[in-house]
Amino acid sequence: MEWINDEKIAKRTGFRLMKNRLSKWLFMLAASVGLLVLGILIYRIFSQGYSYLDLDFFTSFASRRPEEAGIKAAIFGTIWLMAITGPVSIVLGVGCAIYLELYAKKSRFTRFIQMNISNLAGVPSIVFGLLGLTVFVRMMEMGRSVLAGGLTMSLLILPIIVVASQEAIRAVPKELQEASYGMGATKWQTVRHVILPAAIPGILTGGILALSRAVGETAPLIMIGALTFVAFIPESIWSGFTVMPIQIFNWTSRPQAAFHDVAAAGIIVLLLMLLLMNSIAIIIRNKFSKRY
Repeated sequence: MEWINDEKIAKRTGFRLMKNRLSKWLFMLAASVGLLVLGILIYRIFSQGYSYLDLDFFTSFASRRPEEAGIKAAIFGTIWLMAITGPVSIVLGVGCAIYLELYAKKSRFTRFIQMNISNLAGVPSIVFGLLGLTVFVRMMEMGRSVLAGGLTMSLLILPIIVVASQEAIRAVPKELQEASYGMGATKWQTVRHVILPAAIPGILTGGILALSRAVGETAPLIMIGALTFVAFIPESIWSGFTVMPIQIFNWTSRPQAAFHDVAAAGIIVLLLMLLLMNSIAIIIRNKFSKRY
């Protein structure tokens, strides 16, 4: 056996340290480029749209004149849409995750379902728009309504919520479940009083982040025929609607340069809404994680 002398050890150690430094600077450069581009984008958006952020912008409807244009209809349409998307997707997603993880027998069929759920999480959003157009708008004759849009967006984020809920349920210590069974609790009592409370941080975090994605999606709603120019607030789930991304898209497609500044103001509002939702997800995760 050939012994490795100190010279070889020092040479190999120096080579590894050099690779470590090179990797460190390479990763730092990649992160710096991304942050630089993001900073330039945010600066340009705020510099263009800040002057339009006033009370009239939030209380006015869309207009053909940029100085009179507002985002009121888009904000209320987004709220209506999330009021349908949130409960439907979270209830179905969490229920599906509970069944697959705790009730379904481990077989090829269940593995096939889980594989397809994971694959659906990466399907382009426009495919879900085509599905919503076929099923909800035409087959079920819901038309260009808030209900059709909410159900379509529920299909879009449902796989994400299912996967996040499954991971949260798997992270619950088995000792807690076994202790519950040892005290005489039934399976449903264990799920309700032990597993779900322990999995709430992961479930709610995944659900809110999925809803954040739904807030910023445009392609599925355009496919189902959501309106681009709306001067009214939805009165029911059967009303027509628009959302902030579609309204912003409408402003950016106008030839007048002033509408681009209005679109920048709308982007600021949308970014603040997404930031608020992500902050709520972090707060919920930190609060409930202290229990276990």
